[in-house]
Amino acid sequence: MATILVTDYDYPDLSIERSVLEDTGVDLQETEAETAGELIDAIDEHGADALLNQHMFIGRAVFEAHPELQVVGRYGIGIDTIDLDAATEHGVYTLNVPDYCLDEVPTHAMALILAVERKLAMYTDKIRTGTWDWTQGQPMYRLRGRTLGLVGFGKLARHLVPKAEAFGLEPIAYDPYVDEKAMENAGVEKVTFDQLLGGSDIVSVHVPLTEDTRGLLDSNAFERLNDQATIINTSRGAVIDVDALHEAISDGEVRGAGIDVMPEEPPEHHPLFDHDAVVISPHVAWYSEQSIVTMRRTITQDVLRVLQGTDPKNPINDLR
Repeated sequence: MATILVTDYDYPDLSIERSVLEDTGVDLQETEAETAGELIDAIDEHGADALLNQHMFIGRAVFEAHPELQVVGRYGIGIDTIDLDAATEHGVYTLNVPDYCLDEVPTHAMALILAVERKLAMYTDKIRTGTWDWTQGQPMYRLRGRTLGLVGFGKLARHLVPKAEAFGLEPIAYDPYVDEKAMENAGVEKVTFDQLLGGSDIVSVHVPLTEDTRGLLDSNAFERLNDQATIINTSRGAVIDVDALHEAISDGEVRGAGIDVMPEEPPEHHPLFDHDAVVISPHVAWYSEQSIVTMRRTITQDVLRVLQGTDPKNPINDLR
């Protein structure tokens, strides 16, 4: 009997995963391991052939200790919790769920844009303390005709385009991995990173966390920004240097920010949270009741395919 071990999760239970595996002969176990050593011991204890992973980092030591592992499935799109090179070297499939929140994340990004631009969090705080005064939000600008700069032009950014255009925003995009024709077909102008920083009124981040994107938006980038631009991040927290963002907002180089992700989660209190011009949500852009079911069912089904000897639908690394 094959066994799938869930490394960690913050769902109420694993009923969705168990429903997928019912009558397949595949066992599902879970662990509360917090370190690589504890995870290695748990894999050995349960005789795991596969892992389902949410937040815990799975590094080289795990793959070296357990060469019998066949597959690691990641709850979500990003795979920065898995050492992909080590997994590939050890012949372990790494899977994700690339299509489960194509409506939710762009909708949340648009909600953050609206909340920041219309200063909703600031007005709410003022009203709670007894101040009913529209002038507290000055200056405020019309969205129509303003430029939305998309950092990254993958599926999520592409799904944001029609939502943003409905409000009159004019999108441009920077992505070295997407050619000009593909962007043109989506109605978006391809620009360089410098052109995006200088020409955008709103910058929305949609890149995975890699060595190239870590700290991409730093103090140098904020200095090159169009005066009074706002920043939206629904990708990965470490793509933005949040200390530099705090300073840029404090110094008036950045007008505001909508942040769904932080470099460390859950974060310690950060001075960024104290700005009236900042709207924060707890890494929830991906979530709806529908998306969470789709994600959990899809990744469990794909891990099961590998264990049953068939090709997975969403491999990150190609082992064929």
